[in-house]
Amino acid sequence: MSEIDFKVVIPARYGASRLPGKPLLEIAEAPLIRHVYERARECAANEIVIATDDVRIAEVCTTFGADVALTRTDHRSGTDRIAEVATTRGWPRDSILVNLQGDEPCMPPALIDQVARDLADHGSIGMATLAYPIRDARTLFDPHTVKVVTDADGYALYFSRAPIPQYRDKSPEVHEPLPQGVRFLRHIGLYAYRLAFLTRFVGWRPAPLELAESLEQLRVLWHGEAIHLTQALEEPGPGVDTPEDVERMIRFLETAGE
Repeated sequence: MSEIDFKVVIPARYGASRLPGKPLLEIAEAPLIRHVYERARECAANEIVIATDDVRIAEVCTTFGADVALTRTDHRSGTDRIAEVATTRGWPRDSILVNLQGDEPCMPPALIDQVARDLADHGSIGMATLAYPIRDARTLFDPHTVKVVTDADGYALYFSRAPIPQYRDKSPEVHEPLPQGVRFLRHIGLYAYRLAFLTRFVGWRPAPLELAESLEQLRVLWHGEAIHLTQALEEPGPGVDTPEDVERMIRFLETAGE
């Protein structure tokens, strides 16, 4: 398999509502953002940039040798932050950029390579992401777990916080096994974009479905663009969004031997 050129951009902001200063939280003797950066260093990207709007984050990142870009403070999302970095640095419009979110310290590097490869293999589209099978009803009904339905070729039909697809004849209760013969997929928030597409995407106004579900990727489907998904080679570890997630991540890293 031939190598591909791609860049990883890690958006990191200080003002998270539930965990202010989240990128700088000390976990396993290192700030959270460093754990994310180290995962990126283990993938095949030819460039890694941390994109932040906060000098405190930038200063910490430079201590461990990261390439840091300071961005505007008024971006709505990390995607907008990535687009600013790409423009400022003058990257070619056909560049493949992977958005590794700054609160995903346990993302397997193989998945970063996988999503970049999948986009490279689908030259007619501008965006790719990953999914993983849902094995239990509790996960299916969890609104914090984003679900996705695809067509036969792996192109996204819809993303939702609700349990989709809805199994009409026997919708399971939380404690029951999932019905057989139905594929339930959890969306993994790891994205690859072609820069030309990303530039168009950030110029679109948020879509009604996006605002209703609080899922930025629905803006893409609203505008009739394609998102391709493949099944992740392995299940990623926990992200960090709440104080409970921090404890879960510490246990995960201890188990993984980091």
